[in-house]
Amino acid sequence: MTPDQWATIRRLVEWLDSANGDGEQETAMRLMKLAEESGEVMQAYIGTTGQNPRKGRTHTSADVAAELCDVILTAAVALHRFTGDPAAALDARIGEVARRSLVPHGPEPVQTARDPHGQHQPHEANEAQSPDEPGRPRSGTTAG
Repeated sequence: MTPDQWATIRRLVEWLDSANGDGEQETAMRLMKLAEESGEVMQAYIGTTGQNPRKGRTHTSADVAAELCDVILTAAVALHRFTGDPAAALDARIGEVARRSLVPHGPEPVQTARDPHGQHQPHEANEAQSPDEPGRPRSGTTAG
């Protein structure tokens, strides 16, 4: 978010604090509001798919985008309750996730196969293998 956006969010926090106070009850309410907004995202998304045949298609992608923005805004307001510098906290968290997720060449994906019941099972190549004979399980382990 931009500094101007954070400044606007700070003004919203101050407005809410002056109207509702800043105790634990208000903190809980702001976190519950975040859950409510997340539910509205799902309601809008379901509305884009026409999942409910009685209602049909009731929402657009723009509606989903607006609800996602409400989630971001509500989370940013709530974040002020847990740190004195929410912009720095968000920036640090984005950096942590990027370092963990965007590693060059990333970890090798785990290959899976389905068992007879349709459940994913680790591929044999991921099981403990004998260092002397690649592809062959170590003594005391079973392949399969």
